[in-house]
Amino acid sequence: MDHQGPRVGRRRLLGTGLLGAGALAGAALTGCTSDAASPARDPATGKQPPPFDPQDWESVRAQFPLDPSHAQFAAYVLAAHPAPVRRAIEEHRRGLDTDTDAYLHGEDRENAVREAAADYLGADAPDVALTDSTTMGLGLLYGGMRLLPGQDVLTTEHDFYATHESLRLLAARTGAPVRRVRLYDDPATASADEIVSRLRAGIGPRTRVVAITWVHSGTGVRTPVRAIADMIAEANRDRDAADRALLCVDGVHGLGAVADEVAELGCDFLVAGTHKWLFGPRGTGVLWGRGQAWDAMLPVIPTFSGRLDLQAGDEAGRSYRPYGPGGLVATPGGYHSFEHRWALGEAFAFHREIGRERVAARITEQATRLKAGLAALPNVRLVTPRSPELSAGLVCCEIDGVDAPAAAGRLRRDHRIVTSVTPYQEVYLRFGPGIVTTPEQVDQAVKAVSTLR
Repeated sequence: MDHQGPRVGRRRLLGTGLLGAGALAGAALTGCTSDAASPARDPATGKQPPPFDPQDWESVRAQFPLDPSHAQFAAYVLAAHPAPVRRAIEEHRRGLDTDTDAYLHGEDRENAVREAAADYLGADAPDVALTDSTTMGLGLLYGGMRLLPGQDVLTTEHDFYATHESLRLLAARTGAPVRRVRLYDDPATASADEIVSRLRAGIGPRTRVVAITWVHSGTGVRTPVRAIADMIAEANRDRDAADRALLCVDGVHGLGAVADEVAELGCDFLVAGTHKWLFGPRGTGVLWGRGQAWDAMLPVIPTFSGRLDLQAGDEAGRSYRPYGPGGLVATPGGYHSFEHRWALGEAFAFHREIGRERVAARITEQATRLKAGLAALPNVRLVTPRSPELSAGLVCCEIDGVDAPAAAGRLRRDHRIVTSVTPYQEVYLRFGPGIVTTPEQVDQAVKAVSTLR
């Protein structure tokens, strides 16, 4: 790639200031953080925003406008916005509505979000691409993956439709075989050794992609990503760089629920929506790649990030090529719901103020309590492993004589307990205890489930 050609400024290319990666003036973001004193009324409630004490769980819960008369065990499905995120969204919306040109072109707010994401992930900002969802991130990753003739892809039977479909399209584009392995037969009794060994048995000499999910949304099983990464590193020991097996992780039910940073996981790529356990703005997500791992994929959608160079010999200025770090050139261009994207930094800040370890511990405490309570009921079969090391926030179960949709409906109607069901062929009742629920509500949920017949 020729990086020596004439560089094209933002306004010269599109007549806008959207392209590029300049630094955001610190005061602009600080003005809408949760620490900032703001007399503005909460856009969701019309009232003064509640005081925020990150050490007080009731204060944390008060930041959400969720109906307090219901126990919200499905809040992770699509996030409610906490007060700092709502204020930031409204601030950006107001700026865009008041003077769109000045607000859009005045500062590079996207780069500030990338920096916040990298800080939370324990990564470098240039390695973070911004997306709209987990599904978009998976489509970008596998849609742009470069495979050599003879290379293949390994995934599992437990991954979500978005991974399986993205890999099907990858196979249609490249002709590469895509194989699936079953990591466990009974999720409740799954073990880390079993998961790692079954996956290792599926890796062939030309396997280029190993696609897994951090926390299975259909069973609640949390895969031992670090142990899998170490196993793959051993398999890669005598391979050339172009033949290395790349560990690609759908991390959406781990990000914000588990405290591990990407360096601790050891994967090559991590994809996650940020509007679930992180409670980020709806319609936001990240795709992270480890340094040189970005060389394995091509951008799928033209980017407005990075830098653009004029193609050699094209003096008329009609042909440009983006270049720069992988996270920038992989970020899809076009106009997005910017008031949501630019408010994502507030969600990372909200979690960091509470403490990511405290958030993970709070989720684990309630999930462990819920599993113990459900397992003790004679009418319930617990699907999710009891071990905190093999689970996270999701808790799945079956109720004798009551299918999952009916159970979810009755829990909401009769007990004001909001749950969800798993979006798979095997349909289970699913709970997601977290920072918007309490241990007392966990006990109420167990008592309510005991009445279902």
